[in-house]
Amino acid sequence: MDTDLGDSMLRTWHQKVGNQRDWVWRGWQTRYTYQRCSNDGVTKAPVLLLHGFGASIGHWQHNVECLATNHTVYGLDLVGWGGSRKPNIQYDIDLWVDQVYDFWQTFVGQPMILVGNSIGSLVALVAAARYPAMAASLIMVSLPDLSAEQEMIPRSLQPLVNGIKRTILNPLLLHTLFRVVSQPRVARKWAQIAYANVDRVTDELIDLFIAPAQEKEAPAAFVKIMQGMTSSNFSPNIRKLLPKMNIPMLLLWGSDDRMIPLGTAGILLKLNPLLELINLKGAGHCAHDEMPELVNETICNWLALLAVRQQSQLELEVGERLDPNAQTLDLTSALPSVTTA
Repeated sequence: MDTDLGDSMLRTWHQKVGNQRDWVWRGWQTRYTYQRCSNDGVTKAPVLLLHGFGASIGHWQHNVECLATNHTVYGLDLVGWGGSRKPNIQYDIDLWVDQVYDFWQTFVGQPMILVGNSIGSLVALVAAARYPAMAASLIMVSLPDLSAEQEMIPRSLQPLVNGIKRTILNPLLLHTLFRVVSQPRVARKWAQIAYANVDRVTDELIDLFIAPAQEKEAPAAFVKIMQGMTSSNFSPNIRKLLPKMNIPMLLLWGSDDRMIPLGTAGILLKLNPLLELINLKGAGHCAHDEMPELVNETICNWLALLAVRQQSQLELEVGERLDPNAQTLDLTSALPSVTTA
């Protein structure tokens, strides 16, 4: 076995996500982590990692060190999950977007690369749209379109569907559901749906998901999050939001994602020419953890190509200002595209 790989496997996720710290936001203790860029000569944009449903900064354990080669990397536990407080409040995307923005103002203060998985990618997208000064580029690993469900339900059936939701989302029923899904055996079954390669569903991964569920506040927060997610006001309509984005965006999608089918990515891809799609063959819903080497390489290559494109565009613009009548060469057309159907 490779020595570096063996050492990595022996370390816990706490030792692989940088320096964990607490930050008080709106009176709630929240958890974040950071790892400074290991290359002193690099001044590239910092990265902020945002986890998906029920996860935490630990879910990025296989990505932080690699990305920190060229970037200072931050990770944030969204309120209600992970090592952050789990208050009994109303949850929606706006709450987490506000948390991300205030974190950026407090600790980063320069355009950054937002990277999210699942719900985290939705938070990243809305944050980048709402606060454009915060985002240099956006990378999303499986982007849920929560507004699509409401649009697909015929108007005549919506009262029936809403009635069923109210029954299912009864607090007592949700508390019971929480006790069930927070059991290791059940959590493992859910993870095996999210992961195409079940060998990646380890005991450590299950503990990462269920350990925060043992906290006193966790059941009530779970109820509020579930009730919020099924509300029509939980998230902006991303099909209306995406066309307005004017920053480089990369969409990574596992070909074997059983939580959100790959076909959704094809629909989203048509909404903005700045959105590029890379299909990760054999990966599931959490590709960054399931195939970290591939995802790390893909992200780094895309960012490097993006830098070349931006430099070429800058040189063209400078040349045109110096000699407006000169014939210009579109260098970006000679660059390979990373978009796949």
